Amino acid sequence: MYRLVALLLLAACASHPQSSPLLTPHAASAGDWAFYNGSLSGERYSPLNQITTANVARLQQACVFETQDTVSFQSGIVAVGGTLYVTAFNTTYAIDGATCQQKWKLTRAEPPTGLRVNRGVAYSGGMLFRGTGDAHVLGIDAATGKLLWDVAIGDPKKGESTPMAPLAWNDLVFAGNAGGDEFGVTGRIYALDAATGKTVWQFNTVPDSGPARATWPKASPANPPTGGATWTSYALDELTGTLYVSTGNPAPDFVLALRPGDNLYTNAILALDARTGQLQTYIQPIKHDFHDWDVAAAPALITTKTGVPLVIAAAKNGLVYGIERGRTGTPAGGGGGAMSESLALAILYGTAATTRENVETPLSSDSLTRFCPGSQGGIEWNGPSYHRASGTIYVNAIDWCTSVKLQRLDTLHGTPGESWTGMDDPQMAFGKMDPIERWKGWVVAIDAETGAVRWKVQTSKPMVAGITATAGGLVFTGDLDGQVIAFDAMKGNILWRKPTGGAIGGGVIAFEAGGKQRIAAAVGMNSPIWPVKGGPARVVVYALP
Repeated sequence: MYRLVALLLLAACASHPQSSPLLTPHAASAGDWAFYNGSLSGERYSPLNQITTANVARLQQACVFETQDTVSFQSGIVAVGGTLYVTAFNTTYAIDGATCQQKWKLTRAEPPTGLRVNRGVAYSGGMLFRGTGDAHVLGIDAATGKLLWDVAIGDPKKGESTPMAPLAWNDLVFAGNAGGDEFGVTGRIYALDAATGKTVWQFNTVPDSGPARATWPKASPANPPTGGATWTSYALDELTGTLYVSTGNPAPDFVLALRPGDNLYTNAILALDARTGQLQTYIQPIKHDFHDWDVAAAPALITTKTGVPLVIAAAKNGLVYGIERGRTGTPAGGGGGAMSESLALAILYGTAATTRENVETPLSSDSLTRFCPGSQGGIEWNGPSYHRASGTIYVNAIDWCTSVKLQRLDTLHGTPGESWTGMDDPQMAFGKMDPIERWKGWVVAIDAETGAVRWKVQTSKPMVAGITATAGGLVFTGDLDGQVIAFDAMKGNILWRKPTGGAIGGGVIAFEAGGKQRIAAAVGMNSPIWPVKGGPARVVVYALP
């Protein structure tokens, strides 16, 4: 039995037969990057080692794919069989990974949303799966770009959308709705049939009844439970068939007085039976949140060098959590000394990756209160990477603080389809951000076993791009100045960097095409809440000469 520091909720793991495949499986290759975070486990690690610390200085631009889309390009890049797949809001592209020539393009008309963001596709069985700004999930033929199915999982009139990159496994597609900062919107996690899009199961992150609902004691029609949405991606343990989901903050974001209690299952890591949607266990790293501190990034499932299985969860509160995935035994029915094993989660450490100030200071309706990380701080949509050989976790982090003054409770009223935060100025619903002259970022390396910081590099702007460790001893990422960067994984010194001309907030991956290892970056983040210039969305590919 693995060591456990704290147990929260234990649930028996039911056994379920696997369904027979409906779609033609794709033979996994070391050169593929089939999901938002590379693999089902979400480690953001590439076993490719052609590009190393010794030769990375020779890396050069191989090709560029240009689009006409000026959007908040935060798409992860998926690579399968040498083809790259990306999304630019309502358009999906297939690109030759060696030449950057477009293979096909699919545009689906949809109403514009404020952020104009989509985080990419999942690949499985010759199909692609993606969400939309009007809360649909699409099934697309990966070879031709033909739309095969289109199903709604939310209501955009309520402020719901599906910007996350789905996950796909065992003929199921996993996705959920965003919008948990909108009045009355709660999170829902879906398993859809990969062939048809039909709902197989649904899990409500804020249940309608039972013990979890009782953790919202002041719930009423005028103060409905709100939050727990998902908006990045998930992770899955193939051996046990367990889906791991990180959930968003409760709302109103800043007003604890309206929602005392644990507000389950917001700001949590959920472990669900991927075949049935049954909750196996959960852990809530952030309780009584009043800073909009989602457990935002998708979790990563790793095994340390000493064999300890962990969930690595990075949150907007600036902490990177090492959470043990253990088993605990309870007496089985029928007597005879038989034991039944259950999954249990326990926090081993929480390591700060950015500045943390005034984290316990209460907010007030009398004056502004400044806290760090802010509501756009900590670790956002791109989560941790794990370098297996060294046992090191890498994260990008945001150092940007927020000031909030609460609206008086007697004047605070929610409206469906609008933000429900409790800030007194509706023009700054998520608080007043520090001027950009005060913002910065971090790239942090953490010992996966102990949580100790191994190295830390400060950057001039927040770090929000994807980060990827490789077997070549490198860590690749990008910054909001538009540079693609390679760090020495062991030492943290920069070994190579190249300008792209646009802010990078999307995926940075390693993949193989044309018999060569390549690096690809999603360039061109333009956002009303991130004051940077990205230009049109484009994918830049690098390779050794």
